[in-house]
Formats: sequence, structure tokens, C-alpha cells
Amino acid sequence: MKKFVPFEKLSKKQKREQYAARRGSWGPLNPVTRKPENPKAYNRNKARKRSDDMSVSAPY
Repeated sequence: MKKFVPFEKLSKKQKREQYAARRGSWGPLNPVTRKPENPKAYNRNKARKRSDDMSVSAPY
């Protein structure tokens, strides 16, 4: 039977092992926080695409 040792008194290596065991896996869930784009913000890529479309469709 293992002897109980308070967490504060464990060695650094043993603490890391316990943290890793508790952490586990996120599974299919992505832990990265996501938020929608700001609709009021200026989007350079969108502006470039729009100007390219206009120049191609001009019949000059």
C-alpha cells in the first residue's frame, strides 16, 4: 500500500506526473477559443477581391 504524501511535499517530477494524469484529453473538442469576425472591421482581402472582379468584368 502506498503511503499518503501531501501534494505540496511531492517532488517536482511526481507533481508533473499527477498533473499529466489529471489533464487527460479534450477528445473531439478544440480548446482554442473562437469568435466571429468583426463585421465593422476593414477586411483588406475582401477589398482586393472586389477590385479584381471589377477589372476583369470591364469590356474595354
